[in-house]
Amino acid sequence: MKRHLLSVNDLTASDVVRILDTAESFREVGTRVIKKVPALRGRTVVNLFYENSTRTRISFELAAKRLSADVINFTTSGSSVAKGESLKDTARTLQAMGADAIVIRHSSSGAPHQLTRWVSGRVLNAGDGTHEHPTQALLDLYTIRDKLGRLEGLRAAIVGDVLHSRVARSLTFGLVKMGAEVTLVGPPTLIPPEAPQWGAQVSYDLDAVLPKLDVCYLLRVQRERQRQRFFPSVREYARRYGLTRERVAALPEGCLIMHPGPMNRGVEIDSDVADLPRSVIEEQVTNGIAVRMALLYLMLGGAGEGGGA
Repeated sequence: MKRHLLSVNDLTASDVVRILDTAESFREVGTRVIKKVPALRGRTVVNLFYENSTRTRISFELAAKRLSADVINFTTSGSSVAKGESLKDTARTLQAMGADAIVIRHSSSGAPHQLTRWVSGRVLNAGDGTHEHPTQALLDLYTIRDKLGRLEGLRAAIVGDVLHSRVARSLTFGLVKMGAEVTLVGPPTLIPPEAPQWGAQVSYDLDAVLPKLDVCYLLRVQRERQRQRFFPSVREYARRYGLTRERVAALPEGCLIMHPGPMNRGVEIDSDVADLPRSVIEEQVTNGIAVRMALLYLMLGGAGEGGGA
């Protein structure tokens, strides 16, 4: 593995397998009475979040604590950032405090890459602008492999606002890297022109894609997109691209329903569909802790490059 995790493209297929296999060994820790191992005792992990987050921030915090690392949660509200401190100065402060790893979420694409120039610790991208969200993709790959037993040869559709979705980019790169077939589905205004270069197919007709899927992955519809006229209305979007009970009936038996959260029930996914047994949305959240434990362990304490504990 490379020193930092900024993009799914930083990983080889063997790196992905290694991360998923390591996560498998860590998943058992979450079932113990005392959910802790001493793998990263003495290490310091900083969660540097410039954007609001619930799932990702808490998941990284739990992952680090279960590995016995010291955790610092840094948010922009109530910090020097609110007074105008730059990312560079914040980075130097964290460097002076001896941070071994910095988990960063930022609204600007490329911010994690810039951070690597200013700190000596490991940097993990927890979502940057509309660029990528590699750890979300890895937990999704883990969930798919766990439920279906493989990744190679699977057929997946990623449905919704692909244009603005860092999740869609990372997951497409990850699935294609592992040998899966990916179709990006959505209104023409929300599919980026460069999408075919990602190794994915493109469709504007969800109903035509559903019968051949192993994975149906819904993306959250951001209400501001409707105000920006990317589609006529939320109702129209739900009619054409929402996963309803009727559309679920067209899915093959065993097809997984996935969503990165938070969901807009009744828009991209009907409320009762989100709670079906084939929906693995809650399992994605649970698996995220094990995957992030694996990443921190491999980058800081395990056999990652230069990461002897």
